[in-house]
Amino acid sequence: MKILLLGVQKIKFMPYIDFYLSNLDTEQHDIHLLYWNRDKQEDVAITENITLHEFSHVQEDEVSKIRKIKGFIKYRRRALELIRKERFDFIIVLNTATGFLVQDLLWSTYRKKYIYDYRDPTHENLFWYKWLVGRIARHSHVTFVSSDGFRKFLPLYEHIHTSHNLISEALLKREIRNQQQRTQNPIRIRYWGMIRDEEMNKALINKLANDLRFELHYNGRMQKTGKNLQNFCREQQINNVFFHGSYLPDERYQFIEETDILHNVYKEDKLLSQAMGNKFYDGVIHYIPQILTAGSFMGAKGSESGTGIEYDPQDPDFADKLYHYYTSMNWNEFIRNCDSCLDQILTEYSQGQQMLWNIFDTHPEPVQHSKATS
Repeated sequence: MKILLLGVQKIKFMPYIDFYLSNLDTEQHDIHLLYWNRDKQEDVAITENITLHEFSHVQEDEVSKIRKIKGFIKYRRRALELIRKERFDFIIVLNTATGFLVQDLLWSTYRKKYIYDYRDPTHENLFWYKWLVGRIARHSHVTFVSSDGFRKFLPLYEHIHTSHNLISEALLKREIRNQQQRTQNPIRIRYWGMIRDEEMNKALINKLANDLRFELHYNGRMQKTGKNLQNFCREQQINNVFFHGSYLPDERYQFIEETDILHNVYKEDKLLSQAMGNKFYDGVIHYIPQILTAGSFMGAKGSESGTGIEYDPQDPDFADKLYHYYTSMNWNEFIRNCDSCLDQILTEYSQGQQMLWNIFDTHPEPVQHSKATS
């Protein structure tokens, strides 16, 4: 079968493609990937036997939607040309923006011959956009949602299933943080990924500013928000916040070893508060306690599973509570909580694997993981 994975980001910013690439037989199928290189800098290499198609067009993420239109029109043109030329048998649509750009082709030529990977809702509060998302899901062979919280934005179709943003390679490196000393002074809090949500991060920085008990580290792309936060720290003479810039996926394991608490807080948002971010899985896999947005779907999961603490930006005593949370941690209990949470995640993940294997007649080895040694 000739299969196209279709995404509108660089490869290194689409870690969720691991779910597909690790469960497709690259010897049995002819697999292609169209990705968007938005900064014309080097991307990560894919070692699998996959044909790569790069769409290269400079596009900053933190600009108005009007300024993005030209790039998206060009991407659509490139995608349609590729699809018509290669005559793919099946398409894997890696998010809603991608599906929106080729919706006419999905509903006609590829009806029931595509997978819709639904993540990061944006305008579902608008009736026409929610209807569009529902229609893309309706005509898909399977729709995977990256969070059960997203189901409220979709019709009740039986072919909608939960996926998880696991990186299978990470399961082989579960112990890298657990093997390091837990007692740290100062306690190192770390965010990784694209730096967003300026006002929320300013509020968090202010809670921890120049508190000798903590360091706050940011690893990720320094676009407008990252630069503004860095300037804010300079202007306020905040000396315990550090910005390390962009990183390659494999470099993540290095700073995971140097992380005591995972910063997994995002602004309160009616749509995005239903998300399950990639970092949640990083925290559970690598036994790192995390701070999460109070009242969010992910925050509730962290609290219920005992793998994190919810953050209230209005709480004046947050720093003291966070310090007490970490220094009074029962690590054996926390490790058991992470293992239990991951077992539940992997059960659903394996169900998604089975669906892919059935669709593409593929039977690789199932994902396995180790548990902490005491």
